[in-house]
Amino acid sequence: MKNIAFPDFKLFSGNSHRELAEEIAKIMGKPLSKAEVKKFSDGEISVSIGESVRGFDCFIIQSTCDPVNDNLMEVLIMMDALKRASAGRINVVIPYYGYARQDRKAKARDPITAKLVADLLEAAGADRVITMDLHAAQIQGYFDIPVDHLLGMPILVEYYTKNHLDDLVIVSPDHGSVTRARKMAEPLNAPIAIIDKRRPEPNKSEIMNIIGDIEGKNCIVVDDMIDTAGTICNAGKALMDLGAKSVRACATHAVLSGPAIERLEESPFCEVVLLNTIPLNKNVSDKFKTLSVAALFAETLERIHDSKPISELFK
Repeated sequence: MKNIAFPDFKLFSGNSHRELAEEIAKIMGKPLSKAEVKKFSDGEISVSIGESVRGFDCFIIQSTCDPVNDNLMEVLIMMDALKRASAGRINVVIPYYGYARQDRKAKARDPITAKLVADLLEAAGADRVITMDLHAAQIQGYFDIPVDHLLGMPILVEYYTKNHLDDLVIVSPDHGSVTRARKMAEPLNAPIAIIDKRRPEPNKSEIMNIIGDIEGKNCIVVDDMIDTAGTICNAGKALMDLGAKSVRACATHAVLSGPAIERLEESPFCEVVLLNTIPLNKNVSDKFKTLSVAALFAETLERIHDSKPISELFK
């Protein structure tokens, strides 16, 4: 039984990842609603909503990936347009939450941009935020509205469960990803290893030590995102140098900035598995494998609209 406060729901998409938005809409059995998002000649963003949203439960699907500032402004302006058109509720679906790495003051006079973005989303009219694998889970606390923090790990685990690998070891590329590696290793019944990086002095290359048994093992290096790919490629090389049988990489967010794709293509990884929270460059080799998050997001949005619990999706 649907929430009587909203007669129905509508799905909107910005320009960041329309392919994912269309996939979610197809699963939910409803076409994307009419919205034109373009730029004026001076670069300002123009939004035109092409149908009535009065009283409707509205979902805007938009990853704040590159170009981050354009995609962020698109979603803010779309929310303002929906709010001024008397939308019943505005739910912002952000598969990849940009600026999440600026989540604390690492040194004097640093901004906390992840909090600023949260404030902007709320000020623009967001009633709820749905996202996946925040770089720091504490970012949920930056909001004073409900935040549904979905996990990409079950999708990766399901993939590797189907692709049976013997002598499997899950590897954390640094100390910060140990918890993530443990959560992946448990359902796969695999041990973990940790890469310990140390820089002996400034401008000297890092020394990598492996904590755990990886000799003769099939290793999967897991992280929440791959950006420039420097850390994860160095990890893969260190594992092979120290006797690993094979190395694979997986992550939720394919940021892949700068030389990332070239580095991964030349790396010892035999496979790089990524989720499609960010559109992947089409000019990549067969080494790259993309798994879809559309079904998980579609199920989540339906449950939100129907006022059903989302906690079941984490079991």
